[in-house]
Amino acid sequence: MASDFSFDVVSKVDFNLVDESIANALKEIANRYDFKDTKSDIAFDKKASTILLSSSDEYKVKALFDALLTRLSKRNIPLKNFQPQKMENALGGAAKQIVKVQQGIPQDKAKEIVKCVKDNKLKATVAIQGDALRVTSRSKDELQTAMTLLRGGDFGITLQFDNFR
Repeated sequence: MASDFSFDVVSKVDFNLVDESIANALKEIANRYDFKDTKSDIAFDKKASTILLSSSDEYKVKALFDALLTRLSKRNIPLKNFQPQKMENALGGAAKQIVKVQQGIPQDKAKEIVKCVKDNKLKATVAIQGDALRVTSRSKDELQTAMTLLRGGDFGITLQFDNFR
C-alpha cells in the first residue's frame, strides 16, 4: 500500500495584519515633525488588494512607504508581496503611489516553479490549482527536498507551505 504524500505551495498575506500595520504607520506619521501639515494618508483597498499612499510631495510618499514597510516587517509579513507602482503627481504638487499586494501565486510564477522542480529531476509532480500549487510524491524525502529547493529559489514572491500530508 504505497500512498502519495503532498503539500500545497501558497503565497498569502494576512489582510488583518496589514490593516494593523497601516494603523501603526499612520500613528507614527501623525507624530513626526516632517509630516506636519502635509495631509499624508495611507488607504487600503482589500477588494482590489492595493494600498494608496498620498502626500504633499514625492519624498513624503517615499517616507510613507518606508514607514509602512517597517511596520509590516515587524509583523513578519512577507515584503516581497508588496509591489510599488510608478509614482504619480497630482494637482498642487501632491504625489501618490499605488502599492499592489500580491495574493496567491500568479500563473507566470507558477510555471517558473513547476519548471524549477522538473529541472532538478525530483520524483515529484507539481500541479497548478488556481493561485496555489500542489506538490505530490510517493516519498516524504522527495517532498522535503522540493521544499528546500523552493525555499532557496527566488521567485519574486514569498512562498508558504500548507497541508503537508
